[in-house]
Amino acid sequence: MPKNEGGLDRVLRVIAGLAVLSLAFVGPKTPWAYLGLVPLLTGALGYCPLYSLLGLNTCPVKKA
Repeated sequence: MPKNEGGLDRVLRVIAGLAVLSLAFVGPKTPWAYLGLVPLLTGALGYCPLYSLLGLNTCPVKKA
C-alpha cells in the first residue's frame, strides 16, 4: 500500500483515534467509541482508503 497521508495528518488521526477510543473505557462507555480504531489504524499505517477513492494525497513524498 502506498502511503497517502502526511506527517501532520497521521499525528492528528492517531490523537483523534485515541481520544475517541478512550470513551469506551472512560466516560459514557459506549460501543460507538470503538470507531476510534479507524483513524487510529489509518494514522498508524499512513494509508487511508477513502483518500484513494477521492484521489487525495497529503504525503509530501513524490511519486517516481
